[in-house]
Amino acid sequence: MSLIEMLRQMGPAALVSMLMGIVPLGFGLLYAARPTEHRLALMRPLSLATIFAGIHGATLGVVNAFVYVANRPSVTFTTPAVLVGVAEALTTLVFDFGCLMLAWICVAIGLWRRP
Repeated sequence: MSLIEMLRQMGPAALVSMLMGIVPLGFGLLYAARPTEHRLALMRPLSLATIFAGIHGATLGVVNAFVYVANRPSVTFTTPAVLVGVAEALTTLVFDFGCLMLAWICVAIGLWRRP
């Protein structure tokens, strides 16, 4: 399955949860290129928003896995489809925290370059 196909199958809440990680990464790259106090001040609230978006996306995925189990009486929590659903739910956390890690590395580079 291609990346475009996966993005097409995601709902709006899942898309926002995933793509929120790109915002602080962009500001981190801007700060590394041209460090200013304003950009540094924006990193903290953007990081918090990304953390909450990642938690939101993961929780939403786990809730969907629970709904799947509840709607199918013969399914247990160890069914491969449920395990794949929970793994997909954790993808938002991995993506958002990976973007945050890179963003704060860029901030560290900007702080190092700052006069």
